[in-house]
Amino acid sequence: MPAWRRGMPLMEKPPAGKVLLDDTVPLTAAIEASQSLQSHTEYIIRVQRGISVENSWQIVRRYSDFDLLNNSLQIAGLSLPLPPKKLIGNMDREFIAERQKGLQNYLNVITTNHILSNCELVKKFLDPNNYSANYTEIALQQVSMFFRSEPKWEVVEPLKDIGWRIRKKYFLMKIKNQPKERLVLSWADLGPDKYLSDKDFQCLIKLLPSCLHPYIYRVTFATANESSALLIRMFNEKGTLKDLIYKAKPKDPFLRKYCNPKKIQGLELQQIKTYGRQILEVLKFLHDKGFPYGHLHASNVMLEGDTCRLLDLENSLLGLPSFYRSYFAQFRKINTLESVDVHCFGHLLYEMTYGRPPDSVPVDSFPPAPSMAVVAVLESTLSCEACKNGMPTVSRLLQMPLFSDVLLTTSEKPQFKIPTKLKEALRIAKECIEKRLIEEQKQIHQHRRLTRAQSHHGSEEERKKRKILARKKSKRSAVENSEEHSAKYSNSNNSGSGASSPLTSPSSPTPPSTAAALGLGKRCKGRDFHITSTSSASTTSSSLASCEHRGAPTASAPGCERGEPRGLTQLHPELPERNFEESRNL
Repeated sequence: MPAWRRGMPLMEKPPAGKVLLDDTVPLTAAIEASQSLQSHTEYIIRVQRGISVENSWQIVRRYSDFDLLNNSLQIAGLSLPLPPKKLIGNMDREFIAERQKGLQNYLNVITTNHILSNCELVKKFLDPNNYSANYTEIALQQVSMFFRSEPKWEVVEPLKDIGWRIRKKYFLMKIKNQPKERLVLSWADLGPDKYLSDKDFQCLIKLLPSCLHPYIYRVTFATANESSALLIRMFNEKGTLKDLIYKAKPKDPFLRKYCNPKKIQGLELQQIKTYGRQILEVLKFLHDKGFPYGHLHASNVMLEGDTCRLLDLENSLLGLPSFYRSYFAQFRKINTLESVDVHCFGHLLYEMTYGRPPDSVPVDSFPPAPSMAVVAVLESTLSCEACKNGMPTVSRLLQMPLFSDVLLTTSEKPQFKIPTKLKEALRIAKECIEKRLIEEQKQIHQHRRLTRAQSHHGSEEERKKRKILARKKSKRSAVENSEEHSAKYSNSNNSGSGASSPLTSPSSPTPPSTAAALGLGKRCKGRDFHITSTSSASTTSSSLASCEHRGAPTASAPGCERGEPRGLTQLHPELPERNFEESRNL
């Protein structure tokens, strides 16, 4: 018995239905704290799926867990920044704090690498509750049940991890009466975008072997149940277009093949033009048929000589999320499966041109290319303007100079008859897939706006502005309070001394000697009456006259009888009589 079959228990049919979890939604991880136990330190990590803070959980990991993960990821050939081991002094507080920073940096690197973040090893480390199953064993159980009814097929060996999907497994097959021929069996769960009814889904899956097109890799056999699908194709020793670009062996694990290529080199210009034109032709064919694709990338393009053939047409029927979903989910204008195909074609063209994927999307500037016509197509699919304003159609790309002069020589006539009823079912399913995408894009857009506003509000420059505004407001408030207080004080004085009380002049206060000489500091009917200005005799006389006019008796000087009118000359004989009369007239 082969080693991969040992210990494989037989299992009845799994529960019906699709897997609702979208494996392409990015996971982020932040170390919140550390706790030292007797012999080791544990790190408490907060893991979050997507943008929702509510969709988060805590895990506890030791350094040895990180070390085990790192050893498993060595297959990728990357130099990952895991902090080194330390046997003595590894419980010191400062060392633990420094190691925590290093482990956080390590988490940041593996969660932002597109291939590593989607691999089963990282998913199990960060989300053990959702990724604890042995998917290869589950797939073997399903395949074994299938072989009970189809005895002519036989499994040669599992092709372990040759693809990037966690829930899609591959096996090398043979036909019993043709032992030299090799085939590939793929098995996959139903995904979150499966909206076809079970009946329509199974009819369409069984329709795939009848699809004939010079640029579609033919399906030999296809079947499905209510929870998964199984397809068989011929095994190609040369591998996919991605294998050609990265000079990889088709049977090797995905991480080893594509994470860190030994030599980065793009294809020749003529290859880029020919392969690009062939891929666009098959995309146009599928779009015209109303058959949603949405899964274009270099690993889904099989190479046979100088001909590209598209793989995995079943993915959209199964409801599986796209390899590039985390990219185009950021842009609200890429909201149909046709525009998704065009955007993914931009990624594929970039890989063919430069021998590697883009560092980030959108791409601000493109490195030198074999032709400016290549850059023109890349700008129309990957630039900031394209991602913001929307993708061109496939027909528009075919008319661009890079592809318009390519001559295709093929005698095979495309055939893919889809009944009208199934076409309608495909249209409704396509709308549902696009609706989920639009809703996700809307949530990401709102989250980005909120994050940007919070970041702006918390920036140093913004804090300085708020401090300056607060100071200005405080000063303005103080000035207003002072003015209000002065107004109240002035009104109080006016109401106490009457309408004709003299104006005060702080610049010329009444000298004490003058007030004493005039003898006016005494009370007049219980009031204090003071002369506040001595700049002219007329002002004083006028004030006194006003007091007399109101009927209020003036303060009597010594030697004067109460109530008897007295002039200023009587109080001060040295003042001329004429001046007194003039002031009285005034």
